[in-house]
Amino acid sequence: MPQSVKFPGLTVHHLRAVGVEVPITYALGTSRGRITKAPLLLIDVETAEGVTGRAYLWCYFRQAMPAIASILQAVEERARGEAMVPDDLSAKLTERFALIGVQGIVRMAMAGFDVACWDALAVAAGVPLARYLGAELRRIPAYNSCGLGLMPVDALADEASRLLDGGFRAIKLRLGYPTLAEDLAAVHAVKKRIPGNVALMVDYNQALGVEEALVRGRALDREDIAWLEEPIRHDDYAGAARLARELLMPLQIGENFSLVGGMRAALDAGACDLVMPDLERIGGVTGWRRAAALAAERKIKMSSHLYPETSVHLLAATQTAHFLEYVDWADKIVQEPLRIVDGEAVIPERPGHGIVWNAAAVERYRV
Repeated sequence: MPQSVKFPGLTVHHLRAVGVEVPITYALGTSRGRITKAPLLLIDVETAEGVTGRAYLWCYFRQAMPAIASILQAVEERARGEAMVPDDLSAKLTERFALIGVQGIVRMAMAGFDVACWDALAVAAGVPLARYLGAELRRIPAYNSCGLGLMPVDALADEASRLLDGGFRAIKLRLGYPTLAEDLAAVHAVKKRIPGNVALMVDYNQALGVEEALVRGRALDREDIAWLEEPIRHDDYAGAARLARELLMPLQIGENFSLVGGMRAALDAGACDLVMPDLERIGGVTGWRRAAALAAERKIKMSSHLYPETSVHLLAATQTAHFLEYVDWADKIVQEPLRIVDGEAVIPERPGHGIVWNAAAVERYRV
């Protein structure tokens, strides 16, 4: 079980949610669509003691933000006046939403609230979140996931070179072109442009069926790929287990694990070689800690999915920590973006996870 922590005496008082839509530096073409803006819901949890915790949610669609904000109002109604003890709050909110279920936008709202609570607790203690969780501040290996979407191969090669700025020694390429030949052309174009010591991950965003994934996976096995991510439907654990058995490169899944129970089911099925829970879908910091304990028990390497500003703290406290997925989507609306030095994420010394909103930028991008 996760290491216990001491909770300063904080009381939930008020929740505030603000939606922004931020242009992203590198348009991201995936097999599921092209992304040019990041719809983020910014969450502030104020305590009766005057401490504020912050979090944001990547909402995928602008239209989802009002719905999640409305669920956060229900979270506030249930949590107001309660002691800020995340496990207890999670249990009470799970009971509150039992009839609709802790999935979808309910889970998103609860996770955002949970992250903001942990931030407030670490701020009240006057220490970085990683240290509050019992970890030492250390640099975490990161891979650049900002670009390399589906695009012509010449543009891919140019973008791959730019993504190495900051000393990155690992980058991720999206695949899922209409043909295997196009996938391989993309891989070859990128590999020709990057040094041989740079790790290349590939992500299909669930684009393939099992048989096609085997065909393409066997071809990619000859390309020195660091991992193959979500080639098939995320909940087809039987199919994923077959891929994990028959392919040589490590199979990476996890961004769609719903709470720790989803991760446990995947591991029980032998559905992957590596895991990368998403901070929102796994249940915030509380859910991440449970997932990290499970990864340690199963001796499986664990990376993060999105939310690098908070995930870097959590990986420092994760026994089997592997890679931080780096995206710069929140950089434009925070006062001090996460720093990458020589390909590693630097945990800030600031209290909490270190996020403070840039008020002027929030107003500029406000929805």
